[in-house]
Amino acid sequence: MGVIEARPKTGKAVVYDAPNQPFQLREFPLRPVKPNEVLVRITMSTICRSDIHSYEGRRPNPCPGVLGHEIIGTIVELGQAITHDMRGDKLAVGDRITWSEYFIHGPNYYTEVLDIPQKSPGVEKYGHMAVADDPHFHGGFAEYCYILPQSWILKLPKDLTDEEATPVNCGVATMISVTESAEIAMGDIVVVQGLGLLGLYGAAIAKARGARMVVAVDTVAQRRELGLKFGVDVAVDPTGLNDVDLGKKVRDLCKPQGADAVIEVTGSPDVIPSGIRMLRVGGRYVLGGVVNPDSFVRFDANLLLRNLITLRGVHNYHPRHLIEALDFVAANRKRFPFHDLVDGKFRLDDVGNAMKQAAERKVLRAAIVP
Repeated sequence: MGVIEARPKTGKAVVYDAPNQPFQLREFPLRPVKPNEVLVRITMSTICRSDIHSYEGRRPNPCPGVLGHEIIGTIVELGQAITHDMRGDKLAVGDRITWSEYFIHGPNYYTEVLDIPQKSPGVEKYGHMAVADDPHFHGGFAEYCYILPQSWILKLPKDLTDEEATPVNCGVATMISVTESAEIAMGDIVVVQGLGLLGLYGAAIAKARGARMVVAVDTVAQRRELGLKFGVDVAVDPTGLNDVDLGKKVRDLCKPQGADAVIEVTGSPDVIPSGIRMLRVGGRYVLGGVVNPDSFVRFDANLLLRNLITLRGVHNYHPRHLIEALDFVAANRKRFPFHDLVDGKFRLDDVGNAMKQAAERKVLRAAIVP
């Protein structure tokens, strides 16, 4: 159990008034929690690529707003209706926890019948709300965060570092969902397009799922080298290769007839045509990175038909993936250096610099530490 503290009257949050405008540290009131809420003092929040896209105006986000959805913290105040986490472990003030990056507005057809609560009508995400909305603190770039109703909460193991734990509720859980959709099985060959944080976790999870070979494609030499520590067997530089040649080069590495699964986590639709060409007949292609609107691409749809290709998209994740993500990191933290992926730490009043370094890829995962 962590340090127990009383709820103060106010807290600080970093606000941006419009895309690409300077961040400002502002103070807001802290109210008592409602019965089905939790107030958390944030210990770390990391900058996801979608935070950068929102700040740059490349995806819609209400302003003035507080960004950040990869968050962990310690419980300051528990609503009376919240007694246990989603696994059934008892919760108490002072516990260090993580929680789902999104919350929903009660039972609905998507949740109860289709079993895809992550696509429920009106689903909302932390770090994607206007700061004026009650209770002000619902993003990671702040001292506090309210965990709102219909979120999923998990207590964190004591031996997990903040750096290992913070990306669990977005980057890791998303890749658990992506690799599940790719149906990675024992002995499969998997190609990962892009070796940012998602790609590195994707390679590690693919290996843990039993992939006999993981091939990664990335233009940055440093990331290709880093990938070798996270389960990548062969890292390919696509520079100067067209879609056909790149597809053939990777396919030739995947004996006997191409990759069983290809995972896209670059955020660029331009990689899709070559990715389709890397697959064997009957292969699976999963899109996990093209989260921005207007991500248009042109490819030969006949390849999907003729080669019996399955094409899937993954956005957000099922609550069960949060549990699986935490368990995966806890079980494999000595096999893969997850702690090292958070390679930059910044104070709350230095969010602008953190965002700039993250956007310029000078750090892999920048962390805001209030």
